Amino acid sequence: MAAAAAAPAGDSPYGITQALKEGGVISIATFTILVGMSIFSFYILFTKLFEQQKIISQGKKVRSGFWNSPNLKDAATKLDQRSAYRAIVDDALVAQDQHGKLTNPIDQHDWMANSLARSQGSIGARLGEGLAFLATVGSTAPFIGLFGTVVGIYRALIKIGASGQASISTVAGPVGEALIMTALGLVVAVPAVLAYNWLIRRNKSIMEDLAAFTNDLHGYIMSEGKVKPSMNASGAAAAGSSSVARGAQTRSGTAPTPAGTQPLTTGQTSTGQQAGGTGTTTVDRR
Repeated sequence: MAAAAAAPAGDSPYGITQALKEGGVISIATFTILVGMSIFSFYILFTKLFEQQKIISQGKKVRSGFWNSPNLKDAATKLDQRSAYRAIVDDALVAQDQHGKLTNPIDQHDWMANSLARSQGSIGARLGEGLAFLATVGSTAPFIGLFGTVVGIYRALIKIGASGQASISTVAGPVGEALIMTALGLVVAVPAVLAYNWLIRRNKSIMEDLAAFTNDLHGYIMSEGKVKPSMNASGAAAAGSSSVARGAQTRSGTAPTPAGTQPLTTGQTSTGQQAGGTGTTTVDRR
């Protein structure tokens, strides 16, 4: 007690530095791994937030003036060169040009839909880069901290056995080291899990906007510019699916619907009969 009283007030024998010194290589390695995980997790979080915010800002530019252009090539020049929306438009123009060079005829609708889906999928894959690391950190950091805890308790038990008595001065250091490692593992894991869930939710919202833009672009190309999102007073583009739906209703009023293509409803089979019914309708051909 006299020695402890003589120690300077700022040098605690139970601090994290002292715990790492007593823990040796295992404790220092565990601490370094957890700190590295935390640094990379926050790096991924900030870089992904910057990337997502950039795409969101690009979407606002698309809604404000993209559909007011006379043609698709002029509209593409209004977008940033490295924009995600610009990449989709460029891929659509390339697919439109390539369709005319195919020797084996393929329906232009299917060719364009596949090209746009591939372009949209590549953007989604780029947005998802690094999120697997956050998920890994969130699931493994507590166990790495638990490993440090187990080593600290093991060292405490060895000290107890070597000294022959379980005094506070004997076990305080190793047990304190064990608790520090447990807390550090949780401190690293919890922000990683929160960041992962938040980024996943933002990516889902961004991909929904990209899917709506892709659908509008598909209808614009297939109709040669006749079908495009309606613009309100503020210049924001409405959902283009309503225009496509109105066009489909107009066409359905002038042409008969082929048999077997009607949408199924509850209680009907694919032939239009009521499911579970025992009777059939006969037609008098006389």
